[in-house]
Amino acid sequence: MVLTMLLRFPLRQMYPMYANDLLALTDEAPAALRLVPVPAHAGPKEDDPGKGGDGKGSTETGTITKTRPKTKRPNLYRVLLLNDDYTPMEFVVLVLQDVFNKSREDAMQIMLHVHQKGVGECGVYPYEVAETKVTRVMDTARKNQHPLQCVMEKQ
Repeated sequence: MVLTMLLRFPLRQMYPMYANDLLALTDEAPAALRLVPVPAHAGPKEDDPGKGGDGKGSTETGTITKTRPKTKRPNLYRVLLLNDDYTPMEFVVLVLQDVFNKSREDAMQIMLHVHQKGVGECGVYPYEVAETKVTRVMDTARKNQHPLQCVMEKQ
């Protein structure tokens, strides 16, 4: 108890006091301010049945570990351009460069793939990024009065 009291007082306040003075201080303090002694051993008692004690003074020991939740990777979505017969090829290349940050050569390859196969992948992104890119492509196409379609699908 004395050690607990000594640890709770700053050194400069405690220096002139002795241990008996500290005990007197706690006895005279109101009940709400008194320190409550903490038992040194809070494990199962020897005579408690089912608490792990076998009556011979053994105690259980263990390691407390803090588990961290595993974060899973977000679902990815493919952003696809759909072919149409009215949108100019050069406009598609410009959109691929502007929205998807593709080089001129990569944009040309994707545009030709869309033209020949009917659909082409522009990139794979998390949901919010894919949704934003689809919206940007569709808004740019509408502003320039082109029927270019862009969709996303779960990978």
